[in-house]
Amino acid sequence: MIKTEILIIGAGPTGLFTVFEAGLLKMRCHILDSLGQPGGQCIELYPKKPIYDIPAYPEIIAGDLIAKLLEQIKPFNPTYTLGETALTLNKLKDGSFIITTDKGTKISAKIIAIAGGLGTFTPRKPNIPNLEKYEDKGVLYMIKNPDQFKDKTVIIAGGGDSALDWSIYLSEIAQKVILVHRRNEFRGANESVSSVQKLKNSGKIQVITPAQITNLSGDNKLESVVLKHDGDDLVIKTDYFIPLFGLVPKLGPIKDWGLEIENNAIKVNNSLDYQTNVKGIYAIGDVNSYPGKLKLILSGFHEAAVMCHSAYSILNPDKKKSLKYTTVSGIEGFDGTIKEAKKSKIGRID
Repeated sequence: MIKTEILIIGAGPTGLFTVFEAGLLKMRCHILDSLGQPGGQCIELYPKKPIYDIPAYPEIIAGDLIAKLLEQIKPFNPTYTLGETALTLNKLKDGSFIITTDKGTKISAKIIAIAGGLGTFTPRKPNIPNLEKYEDKGVLYMIKNPDQFKDKTVIIAGGGDSALDWSIYLSEIAQKVILVHRRNEFRGANESVSSVQKLKNSGKIQVITPAQITNLSGDNKLESVVLKHDGDDLVIKTDYFIPLFGLVPKLGPIKDWGLEIENNAIKVNNSLDYQTNVKGIYAIGDVNSYPGKLKLILSGFHEAAVMCHSAYSILNPDKKKSLKYTTVSGIEGFDGTIKEAKKSKIGRID
């Protein structure tokens, strides 16, 4: 049995920042995530893409944001259960909870913060008869390590931002990039469409439209695809086929925990503390729903801070809660590190 004060379900930016806010209030956290590493969507979907709306960073790569968050929370020594999914919830008489994962791990917590982003993601798969045979053998639905495509032939299918952006990015890495879309028009950002057009004109990307992949072949791994274009079937040799048709978010087992659900999101009281209808369970970040909700990382950071102060009151009903400004109090980590606030001297000019 793993015991903690706050169990954070979801290791994305919001979940990670929750550790920092909780640490300032001397509350210990354990993080549970179905993915094998911290970072959530930033690592799984777009680790190399820039983000432009993080305060103080005009531009920051998604993977770098996660690295900085992990560095920021290091003094507070969070513990992790990764690669496991929260399955069942049991609320005890004393108000605490026991979460059991799909692998049988039991976690006891007094507070639960659900920061699971949009939930568990399932890729939208194209209707190709033998597709599953080549999954992870040349067929990928997410790009985690772009360097694996160095000097390879890559076929990307899709017409949205993800397909366009990765085609642009991999044009500098792969030997050959072929972008396939079933329509002539793309639905991505105009700037991305323009960039792909320029790369096509310069010969760095091959664009085939309207076209669809109808079959895959290869012995132990993917070796070629069959592409229907202008009524003809073309056989194209390739190392990778990456269909990027979007991801379907699902709440998974959490939807059966007795929480109020609205449009595949968890309803919370945003006028107070982002608590759900079950006392002691909060939902923060993209997973929650309330009037005026903005699905931004920035919003998740704010919700995490408010939630932690509310959780402190539940855990410490007899203690007076105080708002800590790190510029005044500094940071005292659980690992013994201390970052003292720098005192400014008052000077006089005569």
